[in-house]
Amino acid sequence: KKVLIFSTTYLPLIGGAEIAVKEITNRLGADLAFDLICARIKRELPAQEKIGRINVYRLGCGCGRLDKFLLPWRGARLAQKLHRKKNYDLVWAIMASFGGLAALSFKNKNPQVPHLLTLQEGDSPEHIHSRARWLGPYYKKMFTSADYISAISQYLFDFGRGQGAICPVEIVPNGVDLYLFLKGSDGVELIKEKLNKNDGDKLIIHTGRLAKKNALGDIIRALKYLPDNYKFLSLGNGPDLIELKQLAAKEGVAGRVMLLNQVSHEEMIKYLKAADVFVRPSLSEGLGNSFLEAMAVGLPVIGTPVGGIPDFLTAGETGLFCKIKNPKSIADQIKLLFSDEALRQKLVVNAKKLAEEKYGWDKIAHQMADIFARLIRS
Repeated sequence: KKVLIFSTTYLPLIGGAEIAVKEITNRLGADLAFDLICARIKRELPAQEKIGRINVYRLGCGCGRLDKFLLPWRGARLAQKLHRKKNYDLVWAIMASFGGLAALSFKNKNPQVPHLLTLQEGDSPEHIHSRARWLGPYYKKMFTSADYISAISQYLFDFGRGQGAICPVEIVPNGVDLYLFLKGSDGVELIKEKLNKNDGDKLIIHTGRLAKKNALGDIIRALKYLPDNYKFLSLGNGPDLIELKQLAAKEGVAGRVMLLNQVSHEEMIKYLKAADVFVRPSLSEGLGNSFLEAMAVGLPVIGTPVGGIPDFLTAGETGLFCKIKNPKSIADQIKLLFSDEALRQKLVVNAKKLAEEKYGWDKIAHQMADIFARLIRS
């Protein structure tokens, strides 16, 4: 059976949605073949290549925003051309965005091909509403034309229904590569040496993009409420790098802040195991893969009660909640964590158990395989 995937971006550009597509397709049966159409975004990325199980077609000249804006038209045109040769059994749209618009155009021309929409949005409601206004009636049509919707959290399940979806909607979360994240701790001591982490130091870590929605500035501001042995490490790239460096200098904590580039998953696990607490005071969140990864390695997590985070974070059971846009609240929760060892251990054990039982990619891929089979049969 042949599946055509529409996504605004794809690997090596990394986000929760891109990782989900890779992890799920790698685990699905050999009877499925995958093509994916996305925007090129960067000139150095090839126009066509195979990544894992997926034949990737990148459209555009490598000009990020322009490639995204033109994807609905270029993507739909290429999809029609490929469909004439391959006769797809299923179309899978990743998010109600530019790739989703291309999928909508394809669906309008080929109503007999089942259309699955996966909601992975982590943007703020304001950003989503701004996109919806710009797209006009076409935005809601991405929801109303779908034959099935999978959402990574209860928050996005409700959002999909609120956009007028009349098809079945099912929660299928993102997950964690348990084999990778539950492995031993080789190389952790070397990471501690590299970071110049002393025995008494407490390392606060964040993994993911340096973007406004992740509110990393609030973690930097929280350091002034914590003793000098508390340091902050961020692993990830993004548009806020210079602004965060300037903020650290302004707050007088530049010597306690390390903003490192994104690293491979294998390396990231070593950094997580070298740290003492994961913090992300999100302003918005579709689900929060980075939290789940930290939980899987046995790191306590602190987050805000927004978006999909309450799906897995129960205060005092699997993590702690801080207030939104409140650096002192972040510091207070960090202090609570390290003043109560019994609480810290309880959070670590419960969170790790939850990650293993509910958020392994094998379990999630099985759920997606069932959806695929039902849609293709229909």
